[in-house]
Order: sequence, then structure tokens, then C-alpha cells
Amino acid sequence: MAAAIALSMRGRGRTAPNPNVGCVIVRDGKIVSRGWTRPGGRPHAEADALDGADAAGADVYVTLEPCAHESARGPACADLLAAARPARVIVAAPDPDPRTDGKGVARLRAAGIEVVEGVMADEARRAMAGFFTRLEKGRPHVTLKLATSLDGQVALPDGSSQWITGPEARAHGHVERALADMIVVGRATVEADHPTLDVRLSGLGNRSPVRAVLTHDWSNFSKLDLRAEQPDWRHLPSPEAIRDLEGIDYLLVEGGAGAAAAFAGADLVDRLILYRAPILIGRGLSALGDIGLGNLENAHGRWRLADSRMLGKDRFEVYERAS
Repeated sequence: MAAAIALSMRGRGRTAPNPNVGCVIVRDGKIVSRGWTRPGGRPHAEADALDGADAAGADVYVTLEPCAHESARGPACADLLAAARPARVIVAAPDPDPRTDGKGVARLRAAGIEVVEGVMADEARRAMAGFFTRLEKGRPHVTLKLATSLDGQVALPDGSSQWITGPEARAHGHVERALADMIVVGRATVEADHPTLDVRLSGLGNRSPVRAVLTHDWSNFSKLDLRAEQPDWRHLPSPEAIRDLEGIDYLLVEGGAGAAAAFAGADLVDRLILYRAPILIGRGLSALGDIGLGNLENAHGRWRLADSRMLGKDRFEVYERAS
């Protein structure tokens, strides 16, 4: 199942509105075929793994309950698996989509196939967080990225910020971009930096997310007319407007302090990634603006540490919502 979950990450940021699922077929302890949901959501992971593979009597590991609904784009994965006659289907997480929601597992069992549920379910949900957040909360899964000094600054007082973190951390930031459907920055960042927000890693150039700017005033940019110079930019009038986005399940908020504070203050951040450089800046520009915190008691218990490691000289930490 760990291998299937790793495969599912290959589709992350490219499959919306379908989930990024992974699937492996195992016979006699060896993986004989594998698949993952392809760009645009088709083929599904199970169909991808079954293509040209003999699954009869084998074990199939899949990160999400096989779908039970047919569409114009392809048959239901539960039916494909039933026809393939594996000995077992091992499922990580149940599918909350009401079109499936237990029906896929029931269909497999009705076909005489053993089904094992709940294997590495938490890990699978984390890998497919955008799909689950969309169904459960009606919006994309939001990651907020901050790259700071030890004292929480992102730039010198004059705005100089290149480079706070080292090359390893910056490269990892591009990986995070590649895993997002959309990347968001604030208007001040656009006007000051003219960022490209693309993925600049060899082999991942085609994984650049859709770019969006958070601003109340889309009609008048004093320094950069995005609509004329870069017409593929999108407009977000407020953090809450992410609920209206179609085809976006993973959203990365990358800068600056105003945009970060807007999403944090609206309680719309699901995952916080922090790149912390071993430097002190002192008086400078803070990573975060006012988030409307009334007292310190309300700040506690909101985040749990999910990952921590070194990237070169910098510390990388991942925090997930605890409540």
C-alpha cells in the first residue's frame, strides 16, 4: 500500500476534480503492474494498472475505494476489478463521494472477491487531501508556504529577500508548486516582484500550476497589467472565493505577508510548510500580517507537526490542522 500511495502522488495537482489514486497489482509477493490517475482524471488508477495485466488470482492494492459509477469517460473501476477476478482487493480509504460511498466495496464482495479495508487509510487520505477537502468542505485543500529567518522575517526593511533560504530549500519549494493545481500571491507581491511562479526543475516544467492574484481591485494595477501582459493569470477577490474555483483541488499560497494573513485569518489554511533559514534579520518584513488573533489562548491547539527535516542548511517543517 505504501507503494500505491507513493504512486498516487504522481498525479497530485493534475487530476482534479478526480482524486489522485494509486494502484498496484501483486502476485506471489511481487508487483506485476501499477497505475495512477492520469492528468485530467482519466484513466483511473485501477484502469491504468489493469491495462494489459492479468489480475486473476492476484492482490490489488488501491488507495481509494474503487468507484461504482459509470460515466461517459469510462466504466466503473469496481466493475473492471470484478471482471478481472483478483483474489483480494486491499483498499486504503473509503470514497466519500455519494455515487460510490461503500457501493464499490459492496460490488466487489458481491462478485465473490475478498476486500480488506482501512490499510494505511490516514496516509492515503493525506496523499489525496485535495479530493477529501473538496468533498467535505466544498473548497480546495490550502497549503501556506513561508520561508523565513529564525526570527520570522522574510526580507530586509527595504524588501530585499534573495536569498533567505538555500538552494535545496528553494528546489523543494518548486516541488511543492508542482504538486499544486493553483498558486496564489498577493497584489503587492505581483507589483513588486513580477513573479513567474512556474516550476523550474528539470523534468517538471510541464507541472507549473495556474497562477492567481489575491486582490479586491482587479481592474487597475499601477505597475503591472496582468490581463494584458500575462492573460493566463486568474483573479481571487477574497480567500473565500476559492469555494467557487472549478478544477482546483490543491491550492498553494506563496506570498506575501498580506495574502498569507488573509488566508490564515479566514481559517482557510489546512497545511503550513515552513522553510526556516539559520539567520537572524532583526528589524525587517514579517512573514505574516494581522490575522485577527484576539488572545494567545486561541492560538494554541490549532496545528500539529507532521514532518520535520533538514534541506541543506535550512529546517523544513510541515504542520497540519489539528482542529
